[in-house]
Amino acid sequence: MEKNHMEKNQEISRIRQEIIEGGLRLVKEGLVARTWGNISIRLDHTHMLITPSGRTYEDLTPEDIVLVNYHSSEHEGHVKPSSEKELHCEIYRTRKKVHAVIHTHQMNASTVAAAHREVPPILDDMTQIIGPTVRVAEYALPSTKKITKKTVKALKGRNAALMANHGAVCVGRDLEEAFVVCQVLEKACKAFIEAEFLGGAKSINKFEAHLMHQLYIRKYSRQAQKNR
Repeated sequence: MEKNHMEKNQEISRIRQEIIEGGLRLVKEGLVARTWGNISIRLDHTHMLITPSGRTYEDLTPEDIVLVNYHSSEHEGHVKPSSEKELHCEIYRTRKKVHAVIHTHQMNASTVAAAHREVPPILDDMTQIIGPTVRVAEYALPSTKKITKKTVKALKGRNAALMANHGAVCVGRDLEEAFVVCQVLEKACKAFIEAEFLGGAKSINKFEAHLMHQLYIRKYSRQAQKNR
């Protein structure tokens, strides 16, 4: 029993450090600014670890990363979790294979979100890694039940969704995959914006887009997991 408790504490410490490094990566790659955005990782069948509210990523310490019960939304300790914790909780409750969630304010994705435009299947890596389209969740006030409900709906069957007039949410089977989703989303949104100036983006066949996404899920991402 004592060994299991020690192993769990070691796992919590490891994930806290991974989240801190992920936060610095968010800033470095221009996916967020200052205290905006948030990262979480699923710990087990009950808990997640998430970035705190109102802290800059450069100043985070392991003690700042908050342990949250994603079934009850209750957290441990005196540090307040991200104001978007309920969105993360609902994703973990409804998406059993998701183990990492990143909420970003990246430039091109935010631009498309501000235009309320769904991104069609215009790039093969987008269709494989994210899904056949990137939907836009209807606008709702941040940190509310309404925005959680609308975003989870837009995310269904996808690894990313845009949040109207707000930003984006990206998910993965681990934090590295969630970061790849962020990068591919930004690339797809940039291509979509620029293609509009050239007469409009031309979509991949809908059936082929779905097929590529399923192939990625069943083959390539599983292989990537084994190699990590």
